[in-house]
Amino acid sequence: MSVTEAFEIDEIRTALMGTRFAGKVRHFGSVGSTNAMLLEEAAAGAAEGTVFVADEQTAGRGRGGHSWHSTAGDGLYVSALVKPSLPMREALWISLATGLAVQRAIQQTTGLVVDIRWPNDLLLGGKKCGGILVETALEDATLRYAVIGIGVNVNHAAFPEEIAELATSLRLESGAAQSRSGLLIALLRALDREMMMLEDAAAAVEETLLERFAGASSWVRGKRVNVPEQGGYTGVTAGLDEHGFLRVAGDDGVLRTVLSGGVREV
Repeated sequence: MSVTEAFEIDEIRTALMGTRFAGKVRHFGSVGSTNAMLLEEAAAGAAEGTVFVADEQTAGRGRGGHSWHSTAGDGLYVSALVKPSLPMREALWISLATGLAVQRAIQQTTGLVVDIRWPNDLLLGGKKCGGILVETALEDATLRYAVIGIGVNVNHAAFPEEIAELATSLRLESGAAQSRSGLLIALLRALDREMMMLEDAAAAVEETLLERFAGASSWVRGKRVNVPEQGGYTGVTAGLDEHGFLRVAGDDGVLRTVLSGGVREV
């Protein structure tokens, strides 16, 4: 049975006062993709902090061109426009910082502790409960802006047969329906904090962000994984490099850097 909860937009806007997202949250009933819509707005000059949130996506997208299961009223489907001053080589930091923000928001609102599968998957009990898609625009090798798309399975009671063994929701894991509005507020406040840390502590963020992500994810060190890129190989994760990319010590003795995600536990 689906749990339909309307977003309390006035409450959300009030709760976001003092953040870059204050007064910039727009709600939609059904859209193709919040990320695609916000990318168009960003290219046309939308202000930093613009947020699109939808009850349903009919063409939700994930990393690597994958589709995202976005049933009406059950999930949190949100995209946020940010403009941190970062060189493009550090753009991955935005995805890692977002993962930490979502992890914090879910724990604050539900008590559940999600694991983060590098770089962008959110897991509970080994099953996926959410994902992150960051899409960027450049100007002279510097990040012009980033649209952060976040999808979280909140009140799904069941999933289609083809993904039922792989997916879960906050409701299924906690045993109770959860507030999408409450989660959205906690998420955007946490995301604002993470972006401030990227901007205000640029000199130290390499160490602090990467260390915090490593502490929040069981996938960064000591996880035996299969990596589909570079012809495919297996090995054990061996930490992050200075840009946030995952390193894997292959079974053949070669230490490689994973560039495109898609690692899976062996």
